[in-house]
Amino acid sequence: MAWYRNHYKCARCDYEWPDEWSCMCDDDCPQCGARHMSPYESDDLTEVISEEDGEFVVLRSPETAGHYADYYELGSFATRAEAEAFLATA
Repeated sequence: MAWYRNHYKCARCDYEWPDEWSCMCDDDCPQCGARHMSPYESDDLTEVISEEDGEFVVLRSPETAGHYADYYELGSFATRAEAEAFLATA
């Protein structure tokens, strides 16, 4: 998969933060600087549905995404249900 929102909790100070990246990788705590915290949960954001101007746009992050999701449009639909049905078959 190409894009994730990782959720972290620092083992040293208990600070919690999200970070988006192209893999489920370790991160350093932005609060205390503790290193190599592993995500306790990750949301797959490779394919998302965005509402724009009354339409539901299906976006995908490519396998080549690195520092940014670099989403590109797969299609736009009149309803969220249509967009979800499209993703189910894509």
